[in-house]
Amino acid sequence: MYKFDFEPDDFQKEAINYINDGKSVVVCAPTGAGKTCIAEAAIQKTLEENTRLFYTTPLKALSNQKFYDFGQKYGIGNVGLLTGDTSINREAPVVVMTTEVFRNMLYNTNFGSLKDNLRDVKYVVLDEVHYMNDEQRGTVWEESIIYCPQTVQIIALSATVANSRQLCDWINTVHSKTELVYTDFRPVPLRHYYFDSSKPFDILPLLTPDGKLNRKIRPEKKVSFHSRQAKKQNSVKDVINVLHKKEMLPAIFFTFSRKKCDENMEKCSSVNLITPEEAKQIRDEIKEFLKDHIYLENNKNLEYLYNGVASHHAGLLPSWKLLVERLFQKGLIKVVFATETLAAGINMPARTTVISAVSKRTDSGHRMLTANEFLQMSGRAGRRGMDKIGYVVVMGTQFQSPDEVAELVKSGANPLESRFSPGYSMVLNLLQNLELEQAKELILKSFGYFSSNDRLKPIIANQIHCEQTLAKLKSEKCPFGLTSEDLIQFNKLKEKYITYRKLTKTLIKQAKQKGKKDTPEVVEYTAKTREIREEMAKYNCEICRGYKKHIKNLEIIARYEKRYKEACRNIEKQKDIYWNKFLAHKEILEKTGYIVNGYPSESGVVCSMIRAENELFLSEILLNGLLDELLPYELASVICALVTEDLRCEVYPDCPISKNTRKTLNKIKEIRKKIAVLQRDYDINTEMYINSYYSPLMEQWVQDTPWEDIAKQVDSSEGDIVRIFKRTVDVLRQLTILPNISENLKQSAKEAITGILKEPVDAD
Repeated sequence: MYKFDFEPDDFQKEAINYINDGKSVVVCAPTGAGKTCIAEAAIQKTLEENTRLFYTTPLKALSNQKFYDFGQKYGIGNVGLLTGDTSINREAPVVVMTTEVFRNMLYNTNFGSLKDNLRDVKYVVLDEVHYMNDEQRGTVWEESIIYCPQTVQIIALSATVANSRQLCDWINTVHSKTELVYTDFRPVPLRHYYFDSSKPFDILPLLTPDGKLNRKIRPEKKVSFHSRQAKKQNSVKDVINVLHKKEMLPAIFFTFSRKKCDENMEKCSSVNLITPEEAKQIRDEIKEFLKDHIYLENNKNLEYLYNGVASHHAGLLPSWKLLVERLFQKGLIKVVFATETLAAGINMPARTTVISAVSKRTDSGHRMLTANEFLQMSGRAGRRGMDKIGYVVVMGTQFQSPDEVAELVKSGANPLESRFSPGYSMVLNLLQNLELEQAKELILKSFGYFSSNDRLKPIIANQIHCEQTLAKLKSEKCPFGLTSEDLIQFNKLKEKYITYRKLTKTLIKQAKQKGKKDTPEVVEYTAKTREIREEMAKYNCEICRGYKKHIKNLEIIARYEKRYKEACRNIEKQKDIYWNKFLAHKEILEKTGYIVNGYPSESGVVCSMIRAENELFLSEILLNGLLDELLPYELASVICALVTEDLRCEVYPDCPISKNTRKTLNKIKEIRKKIAVLQRDYDINTEMYINSYYSPLMEQWVQDTPWEDIAKQVDSSEGDIVRIFKRTVDVLRQLTILPNISENLKQSAKEAITGILKEPVDAD
């Protein structure tokens, strides 16, 4: 039985009892409610029973944190870590890993056989399972659940979502007996406030006791950014002063721009938030940290830490973010200005969260935050065991109304949506182990297919509406017993009659001008016009009062018939969207020789083991031998170009890439063209990047150019450079274990990895 130094909540006890009964469980509870406690009960059970447990998270940083926390609690020897670029004590009873690593294990690739990988594993914890909503990576969670052996109990931990019952029913269908534990109870309740810049020395409750918008709140006045008034305003500093005065710190201040995070930190550097004792502690902690991270000694943000403020975003070095996290967790940093990625599970709870706006800029323009995004950020407020109440403060802006903020605060969570998407690797992995019909059965197990009824509801409703409208229109009877076809025929005659009548009038006029009464043409066209007129009279349409309405109905019927056919086509397409996508990828793989007679060829096996944006693209590059003779720095440079997404910035470093790198990338462009044509024919749009923006920096770094010289060559932040360098390492590491790859390439990849993983790139 579980042992805790506190009395678990009812929902925690309920979930633990289900686990003890041998069932899988979906736990859906607000951020900060204590879901990890349920996983810890399973860890205790694992250690008592001498079995094993896998704990998966969506982020490497979160995996590192859980590894550290569990190691402290259950003993370093009992906990392992697998994150793709790190492998520590992988045979331990408890292994923390990213969800991608777990999915890859289930594919029987890269990490050895499935039987060996899952030996003695009784539980798998899928933390932050609401990441299924993630557009880029959501499919990983679905694949993990579908492929997970039924002998393993799934413990799925999710923030509140609208369709948790549907998620549970799906896992019940594709895996094993699963129970839902749902609660909307927060151990530390939240209070919502609004900062109105017209009242810079206070914050106002957002809602009245009966849940309506506080009418004392005024919308922000529209002010030009370049006006004198805008330059005078410092709302960020004002709100931090208010929170400090009301003892509502520490706070996480969420904004949606890295630049804004840094600017806000600078604006608040003059606010005195810490005591002399805390200042001394900060100096001591930083001094100790810098012993192991000397390269941070001259970091420009260091001075702000001494004032109790910091920024935290993907543009900063990983080691710097680690320092900020440690200081914040110890209560020494009072305000962290962060992007929303900080809300994704890293253990940095605060008394207050400040949300800079309820709209954000995206690639397709501004949009309002979703309820889930807002809940994820606001859920960081309120520290269990430390705060009786958590506070959420929304900043007023001229781009939102207080009513919109109130509506968002009161709205329920959004439903999980499937992001399941078959790709080349999935097709190859399934066909290595299953017949085509078995693969289809598995594809149809996806959450997307399971929830397709919900997705199809509006389309089916439109189809039914069209059907009913058409039936009503077609049921109207003609008093003369004519059909729609008769009416169409009459209209054709009418149009013909109008044309002949015009021509006849023109011919009569021309004959008169020549002094003639009748010409053969006049006689012929007059007779033909009369003949058409007599034919029209048989239909009685001209004496029918309902004629105009009937004609209008014909136009409406044509429109609705078109809409009905479109709805039918759409329903068929949506019904089989996943399977059709699977088949499209399969046909491309057959055309390129990766599948022969329904089974992966030797090159197909290589492709099946690759984890990349476009596995086929990288396979073609490898199997064509384009990388075989490259030196380590050239290889790293080429791979760097393949993992760099297209940047908005078109300014490239002054230093050119090496001749071999340039030649190789030109050959790779030819491969991309060939695959692009194939993908276009099959309506597949899987990205293939070739962007050498960071390649010169990579070549210099592998050849031991100092980091300071690397970072100053581009406008990109240090964190972005590190991120791309680490992505490069992820691919290089795969090259060292793939079959049918030249030994020269494998050795070059190993040397390139060693050349990249130096401080500060190697820090986690």
